[in-house]
Amino acid sequence: MRFGVFYELSVPRPWTAESERTVYMNALEQVRVADEMGFHSVWAVEHHFLEEYSHSSAPELFLTACAMQTKQIRVGHGIVICVPEFNHPVKIAERAAVLDILSGGRLEFGTGRSATWTELGGFRANPDTTKNSWDEFVHTIPQMWMQERFGYEGQYFSMPTRAVLPKPYQKPHPPMWVAVSTPGTEMDAADRGMGALGVNFTTFKAQEERVQEYRRRIQNCTPAGAFVNDKLAAANFLFCHEDSAEGVGIGGRMIQNFQYLAGQLDMAKEAYPTKGYPSPGLLAATRRQASSPGEPGQPPEGIAIGNPEQIIRELKKWEAVGVDQINFLLNASELIPQEQVLESLRLFGTEVMPHFTEKN
Repeated sequence: MRFGVFYELSVPRPWTAESERTVYMNALEQVRVADEMGFHSVWAVEHHFLEEYSHSSAPELFLTACAMQTKQIRVGHGIVICVPEFNHPVKIAERAAVLDILSGGRLEFGTGRSATWTELGGFRANPDTTKNSWDEFVHTIPQMWMQERFGYEGQYFSMPTRAVLPKPYQKPHPPMWVAVSTPGTEMDAADRGMGALGVNFTTFKAQEERVQEYRRRIQNCTPAGAFVNDKLAAANFLFCHEDSAEGVGIGGRMIQNFQYLAGQLDMAKEAYPTKGYPSPGLLAATRRQASSPGEPGQPPEGIAIGNPEQIIRELKKWEAVGVDQINFLLNASELIPQEQVLESLRLFGTEVMPHFTEKN
Protein backbone atom coordinates (compact mmCIF):
# COMPACT_ATOMS: atom_id res chain seq x y z
CA MET A 1 0.00 0.00 0.00
CA ARG A 2 1.22 3.49 -0.86
CA PHE A 3 1.41 6.38 1.60
CA GLY A 4 1.16 10.11 1.04
CA VAL A 5 1.11 13.33 3.06
CA PHE A 6 -1.77 15.75 2.78
CA TYR A 7 -1.94 19.49 3.52
CA GLU A 8 -4.72 21.89 4.39
CA LEU A 9 -2.10 24.44 5.57
CA SER A 10 -4.07 25.60 8.59
CA VAL A 11 -2.85 28.81 10.25
CA PRO A 12 -4.06 29.38 13.84
CA ARG A 13 -4.76 32.77 15.33
CA PRO A 14 -3.34 35.08 16.55
CA TRP A 15 -1.77 35.87 13.18
CA THR A 16 1.59 37.60 13.05
CA ALA A 17 3.80 38.75 10.20
CA GLU A 18 5.46 35.32 10.26
CA SER A 19 2.46 33.01 10.86
CA GLU A 20 1.73 31.91 7.31
CA ARG A 21 5.38 31.68 6.29
CA THR A 22 6.09 29.46 9.30
CA VAL A 23 3.29 27.06 8.34
CA TYR A 24 4.49 26.86 4.74
CA MET A 25 8.16 26.40 5.68
CA ASN A 26 7.29 23.69 8.22
CA ALA A 27 5.25 21.89 5.56
CA LEU A 28 8.11 22.04 3.05
CA GLU A 29 10.52 20.59 5.61
CA GLN A 30 8.05 17.77 6.30
CA VAL A 31 7.76 17.04 2.60
CA ARG A 32 11.56 16.80 2.27
CA VAL A 33 11.60 14.24 5.08
CA ALA A 34 8.67 12.34 3.54
CA ASP A 35 10.60 12.18 0.27
CA GLU A 36 13.66 10.80 2.07
CA MET A 37 11.52 8.17 3.82
CA GLY A 38 9.96 6.94 0.56
CA PHE A 39 6.44 8.35 0.73
CA HIS A 40 4.63 8.09 -2.59
CA SER A 41 3.06 11.57 -2.86
CA VAL A 42 2.31 14.95 -1.32
CA TRP A 43 -1.18 16.42 -1.78
CA ALA A 44 -2.39 19.99 -1.27
CA VAL A 45 -5.98 21.22 -1.32
CA GLU A 46 -7.39 24.31 -2.99
CA HIS A 47 -9.44 26.36 -0.52
CA HIS A 48 -10.44 30.01 -0.35
CA PHE A 49 -11.62 32.29 2.48
CA LEU A 50 -11.44 29.57 5.17
CA GLU A 51 -9.79 31.43 8.04
CA GLU A 52 -7.48 29.28 10.18
CA TYR A 53 -8.80 26.02 8.66
CA SER A 54 -6.92 26.28 5.35
CA HIS A 55 -4.73 29.02 3.84
CA SER A 56 -4.04 26.95 0.72
CA SER A 57 -5.43 29.09 -2.08
CA ALA A 58 -2.57 28.48 -4.54
CA PRO A 59 -1.63 24.80 -4.13
CA GLU A 60 0.15 24.70 -7.49
CA LEU A 61 2.76 27.13 -6.10
CA PHE A 62 3.24 25.14 -2.90
CA LEU A 63 3.51 21.92 -4.91
CA THR A 64 6.06 23.49 -7.26
CA ALA A 65 8.19 24.34 -4.23
CA CYS A 66 7.76 20.73 -3.05
CA ALA A 67 8.89 19.42 -6.43
CA MET A 68 11.95 21.67 -6.48
CA GLN A 69 13.09 20.43 -3.05
CA THR A 70 12.53 16.69 -3.55
CA LYS A 71 13.65 13.89 -5.83
CA GLN A 72 11.02 11.16 -6.02
CA ILE A 73 7.81 12.05 -4.20
CA ARG A 74 4.90 12.72 -6.55
CA VAL A 75 3.02 16.02 -6.29
CA GLY A 76 -0.77 15.87 -6.11
CA HIS A 77 -3.36 18.53 -6.70
CA GLY A 78 -5.82 17.45 -4.09
CA ILE A 79 -7.84 19.18 -5.57
CA VAL A 80 -8.19 21.74 -8.37
CA ILE A 81 -11.68 23.28 -8.18
CA CYS A 82 -13.31 22.68 -11.55
CA VAL A 83 -15.91 25.43 -11.39
CA PRO A 84 -15.69 28.28 -13.92
CA GLU A 85 -16.12 31.05 -11.34
CA PHE A 86 -13.02 29.70 -9.56
CA ASN A 87 -10.79 28.56 -12.43
CA HIS A 88 -10.93 28.67 -16.22
CA PRO A 89 -10.21 25.17 -17.61
CA VAL A 90 -7.52 26.46 -19.97
CA LYS A 91 -5.66 28.00 -17.04
CA ILE A 92 -6.04 24.73 -15.11
CA ALA A 93 -4.57 22.77 -18.03
CA GLU A 94 -1.68 25.22 -18.48
CA ARG A 95 -0.72 25.42 -14.79
CA ALA A 96 -0.92 21.64 -14.35
CA ALA A 97 1.27 21.06 -17.40
CA VAL A 98 3.92 23.46 -16.11
CA LEU A 99 3.92 21.72 -12.72
CA ASP A 100 4.29 18.36 -14.46
CA ILE A 101 7.25 19.67 -16.47
CA LEU A 102 8.99 21.25 -13.49
CA SER A 103 8.52 18.12 -11.37
CA GLY A 104 9.88 15.86 -14.09
CA GLY A 105 6.55 14.09 -14.65
CA ARG A 106 5.48 13.65 -11.03
CA LEU A 107 2.03 15.27 -11.13
CA GLU A 108 -1.14 13.55 -9.87
CA PHE A 109 -4.11 15.62 -11.08
CA GLY A 110 -6.97 15.76 -8.58
CA THR A 111 -10.28 17.47 -9.32
CA GLY A 112 -13.41 18.53 -7.45
CA ARG A 113 -16.09 21.19 -7.09
CA SER A 114 -15.80 22.74 -3.58
CA ALA A 115 -18.05 21.92 -0.64
CA THR A 116 -18.43 25.08 1.48
CA TRP A 117 -20.89 27.91 1.01
CA THR A 118 -18.15 30.32 2.14
CA GLU A 119 -16.22 29.49 -1.02
CA LEU A 120 -19.06 28.90 -3.46
CA GLY A 121 -20.85 32.05 -2.34
CA GLY A 122 -17.62 34.03 -2.27
CA PHE A 123 -17.11 33.36 -5.98
CA ARG A 124 -20.87 33.63 -6.69
CA ALA A 125 -20.91 30.12 -8.10
CA ASN A 126 -24.24 28.38 -8.65
CA PRO A 127 -24.22 25.28 -6.42
CA ASP A 128 -26.73 23.55 -8.69
CA THR A 129 -24.30 23.51 -11.64
CA THR A 130 -20.94 22.67 -10.06
CA LYS A 131 -21.19 18.94 -10.68
CA ASN A 132 -22.00 19.54 -14.34
CA SER A 133 -19.15 22.00 -14.80
CA TRP A 134 -16.75 19.56 -13.10
CA ASP A 135 -17.85 16.86 -15.53
CA GLU A 136 -17.31 19.15 -18.52
CA PHE A 137 -13.86 20.18 -17.28
CA VAL A 138 -12.57 16.65 -16.62
CA HIS A 139 -13.57 15.57 -20.12
CA THR A 140 -12.07 18.58 -21.92
CA ILE A 141 -8.82 19.23 -20.02
CA PRO A 142 -7.24 15.93 -21.14
CA GLN A 143 -8.08 16.87 -24.73
CA MET A 144 -6.25 20.18 -24.29
CA TRP A 145 -3.20 18.23 -23.16
CA MET A 146 -3.30 15.67 -25.95
CA GLN A 147 -4.46 17.65 -28.98
CA GLU A 148 -2.06 19.97 -30.80
CA ARG A 149 -4.89 22.49 -31.08
CA PHE A 150 -8.16 22.52 -29.18
CA GLY A 151 -11.49 24.30 -29.72
CA TYR A 152 -14.76 23.83 -27.89
CA GLU A 153 -18.36 25.03 -27.63
CA GLY A 154 -19.85 23.88 -24.35
CA GLN A 155 -22.29 24.80 -21.61
CA TYR A 156 -19.79 26.17 -19.07
CA PHE A 157 -17.05 27.47 -21.32
CA SER A 158 -16.29 27.90 -25.01
CA MET A 159 -13.14 28.78 -26.93
CA PRO A 160 -11.95 29.09 -30.51
CA THR A 161 -9.31 26.62 -31.66
CA ARG A 162 -5.98 27.39 -30.05
CA ALA A 163 -2.76 25.64 -29.03
CA VAL A 164 -3.01 25.15 -25.26
CA LEU A 165 0.61 25.24 -24.11
CA PRO A 166 2.73 23.77 -22.68
CA LYS A 167 1.86 20.08 -22.80
CA PRO A 168 2.43 17.82 -19.77
CA TYR A 169 5.70 15.94 -19.44
CA GLN A 170 3.82 12.68 -18.76
CA LYS A 171 2.32 11.15 -21.87
CA PRO A 172 -0.49 11.10 -22.70
CA HIS A 173 -1.20 13.07 -19.49
CA PRO A 174 -0.96 12.84 -15.67
CA PRO A 175 -3.20 10.41 -13.74
CA MET A 176 -6.61 11.90 -12.96
CA TRP A 177 -8.50 11.78 -9.65
CA VAL A 178 -11.66 13.19 -8.07
CA ALA A 179 -12.19 14.13 -4.42
CA VAL A 180 -14.73 12.02 -2.52
CA SER A 181 -16.26 13.70 0.52
CA THR A 182 -19.56 11.76 0.56
CA PRO A 183 -20.44 8.19 -0.45
CA GLY A 184 -21.47 8.05 -4.09
CA THR A 185 -18.86 10.31 -5.62
CA GLU A 186 -16.45 7.39 -5.86
CA MET A 187 -18.90 5.87 -8.37
CA ASP A 188 -18.71 9.07 -10.43
CA ALA A 189 -14.95 8.53 -10.38
CA ALA A 190 -15.31 4.90 -11.44
CA ASP A 191 -17.65 5.72 -14.32
CA ARG A 192 -15.05 8.17 -15.68
CA GLY A 193 -12.02 5.96 -15.11
CA MET A 194 -10.61 8.23 -12.41
CA GLY A 195 -8.98 7.57 -9.06
CA ALA A 196 -11.00 8.33 -5.92
CA LEU A 197 -9.40 10.60 -3.30
CA GLY A 198 -10.44 10.43 0.32
CA VAL A 199 -12.75 7.44 0.45
CA ASN A 200 -14.02 7.27 4.05
CA PHE A 201 -17.15 5.58 5.35
CA THR A 202 -18.64 4.69 8.71
CA THR A 203 -17.51 1.06 8.92
CA PHE A 204 -14.90 -1.08 7.25
CA LYS A 205 -17.70 -3.34 6.00
CA ALA A 206 -19.27 -0.35 4.20
CA GLN A 207 -15.85 0.64 2.87
CA GLU A 208 -15.24 -2.84 1.52
CA GLU A 209 -18.61 -2.82 -0.25
CA ARG A 210 -17.85 0.55 -1.84
CA VAL A 211 -14.38 -0.57 -2.92
CA GLN A 212 -15.85 -3.69 -4.55
CA GLU A 213 -18.51 -1.65 -6.36
CA TYR A 214 -15.86 0.86 -7.53
CA ARG A 215 -13.73 -2.00 -8.88
CA ARG A 216 -16.73 -3.51 -10.65
CA ARG A 217 -17.88 -0.28 -12.27
CA ILE A 218 -14.48 0.93 -13.38
CA GLN A 219 -14.07 -2.27 -15.42
CA ASN A 220 -16.83 -0.99 -17.72
CA CYS A 221 -16.09 2.73 -17.58
CA THR A 222 -15.75 5.29 -20.33
CA PRO A 223 -12.55 7.13 -19.34
CA ALA A 224 -12.68 10.92 -19.21
CA GLY A 225 -9.02 10.92 -20.24
CA ALA A 226 -6.82 8.64 -22.30
CA PHE A 227 -6.47 5.89 -19.69
CA VAL A 228 -7.97 4.48 -16.51
CA ASN A 229 -6.55 5.35 -13.09
CA ASP A 230 -8.12 2.61 -10.94
CA LYS A 231 -6.79 3.73 -7.55
CA LEU A 232 -8.61 4.35 -4.28
CA ALA A 233 -7.05 6.62 -1.65
CA ALA A 234 -8.24 7.23 1.92
CA ALA A 235 -7.54 10.26 4.11
CA ASN A 236 -6.17 9.68 7.60
CA PHE A 237 -4.19 11.24 10.45
CA LEU A 238 -0.66 10.26 11.44
CA PHE A 239 1.24 10.58 14.68
CA CYS A 240 3.71 7.80 15.37
CA HIS A 241 5.55 7.61 18.71
CA GLU A 242 7.49 4.86 20.48
CA ASP A 243 5.23 5.28 23.50
CA SER A 244 1.63 4.27 22.82
CA ALA A 245 0.05 6.66 25.31
CA GLU A 246 2.06 9.60 23.97
CA GLY A 247 1.17 8.73 20.40
CA VAL A 248 -2.54 8.40 21.10
CA GLY A 249 -2.63 11.45 23.35
CA ILE A 250 -0.85 13.85 21.01
CA GLY A 251 -2.44 12.40 17.89
CA GLY A 252 -5.87 12.50 19.50
CA ARG A 253 -5.54 16.19 20.32
CA MET A 254 -4.58 16.87 16.70
CA ILE A 255 -7.69 15.04 15.47
CA GLN A 256 -9.97 16.89 17.93
CA ASN A 257 -8.52 20.22 16.84
CA PHE A 258 -9.03 19.43 13.16
CA GLN A 259 -12.57 18.19 13.71
CA TYR A 260 -13.44 21.28 15.73
CA LEU A 261 -12.21 23.61 12.96
CA ALA A 262 -13.98 21.54 10.31
CA GLY A 263 -17.16 21.69 12.37
CA GLN A 264 -17.22 25.47 12.09
CA LEU A 265 -17.23 25.48 8.29
CA ASP A 266 -20.38 26.57 6.49
CA MET A 267 -20.88 23.49 4.35
CA ALA A 268 -22.98 24.11 1.26
CA LYS A 269 -25.33 21.23 2.03
CA GLU A 270 -26.11 22.82 5.41
CA ALA A 271 -26.02 26.57 4.74
CA TYR A 272 -27.68 26.55 1.32
CA PRO A 273 -29.05 23.07 0.58
CA THR A 274 -29.92 22.54 -3.09
CA LYS A 275 -30.27 19.58 -5.42
CA GLY A 276 -26.51 19.88 -6.02
CA TYR A 277 -25.73 19.75 -2.30
CA PRO A 278 -28.65 17.99 -0.54
CA SER A 279 -29.32 18.87 3.09
CA PRO A 280 -28.11 16.33 5.68
CA GLY A 281 -30.97 17.23 8.02
CA LEU A 282 -30.00 16.79 11.66
CA LEU A 283 -26.37 16.19 10.73
CA ALA A 284 -25.67 19.93 10.62
CA ALA A 285 -26.46 20.52 14.27
CA THR A 286 -24.84 17.35 15.54
CA ARG A 287 -21.66 18.03 13.55
CA ARG A 288 -21.22 21.48 15.07
CA GLN A 289 -21.83 20.15 18.58
CA ALA A 290 -19.73 17.02 18.12
CA SER A 291 -16.50 18.13 19.73
CA SER A 292 -14.35 20.90 21.06
CA PRO A 293 -10.55 21.14 20.99
CA GLY A 294 -10.24 19.92 24.57
CA GLU A 295 -12.64 17.00 24.60
CA PRO A 296 -11.10 13.58 25.28
CA GLY A 297 -12.07 10.55 23.28
CA GLN A 298 -10.95 7.31 21.77
CA PRO A 299 -9.62 7.44 18.21
CA PRO A 300 -11.92 5.87 15.62
CA GLU A 301 -11.03 2.52 14.12
CA GLY A 302 -8.40 2.71 11.40
CA ILE A 303 -6.71 5.93 12.58
CA ALA A 304 -2.89 5.90 12.43
CA ILE A 305 -1.94 7.24 15.84
CA GLY A 306 -0.01 5.44 18.58
CA ASN A 307 3.11 3.31 18.46
CA PRO A 308 4.32 1.53 15.31
CA GLU A 309 2.64 -1.76 16.23
CA GLN A 310 -0.73 -0.09 16.74
CA ILE A 311 -0.46 1.81 13.47
CA ILE A 312 0.52 -1.30 11.50
CA ARG A 313 -2.50 -3.10 12.91
CA GLU A 314 -4.89 -0.29 11.96
CA LEU A 315 -3.45 0.23 8.47
CA LYS A 316 -3.67 -3.49 7.71
CA LYS A 317 -7.44 -3.06 7.97
CA TRP A 318 -7.34 -0.52 5.13
CA GLU A 319 -5.13 -2.83 3.11
CA ALA A 320 -7.54 -5.73 3.69
CA VAL A 321 -10.52 -3.86 2.19
CA GLY A 322 -8.54 -3.03 -0.94
CA VAL A 323 -7.56 0.63 -0.51
CA ASP A 324 -4.47 1.46 -2.61
CA GLN A 325 -3.18 4.51 -0.75
CA ILE A 326 -3.45 6.36 2.57
CA ASN A 327 -2.83 10.13 2.65
CA PHE A 328 -1.97 11.49 6.08
CA LEU A 329 -2.65 14.83 7.71
CA LEU A 330 0.40 15.40 9.93
CA ASN A 331 -0.67 18.39 12.02
CA ALA A 332 -3.57 20.76 12.66
CA SER A 333 -3.17 24.42 13.56
CA GLU A 334 0.53 23.75 14.29
CA LEU A 335 -0.60 22.02 17.48
CA ILE A 336 2.29 19.52 17.37
CA PRO A 337 5.81 21.00 17.55
CA GLN A 338 7.69 20.66 14.27
CA GLU A 339 10.43 18.40 15.60
CA GLN A 340 7.84 15.93 16.89
CA VAL A 341 6.13 15.88 13.49
CA LEU A 342 9.45 15.10 11.81
CA GLU A 343 10.25 12.38 14.37
CA SER A 344 6.83 10.84 13.73
CA LEU A 345 7.48 10.78 9.98
CA ARG A 346 10.89 9.18 10.40
CA LEU A 347 9.62 6.55 12.84
CA PHE A 348 6.74 5.70 10.52
CA GLY A 349 9.12 5.44 7.59
CA THR A 350 11.53 3.11 9.34
CA GLU A 351 9.18 0.98 11.47
CA VAL A 352 5.81 0.93 9.66
CA MET A 353 6.29 1.36 5.90
CA PRO A 354 8.43 -1.81 5.46
CA HIS A 355 5.37 -3.86 6.48
CA PHE A 356 3.47 -2.78 3.38
CA THR A 357 4.18 -3.55 -0.26
CA GLU A 358 3.41 -0.76 -2.70
CA LYS A 359 0.78 -1.63 -5.29
CA ASN A 360 1.66 -0.82 -8.89
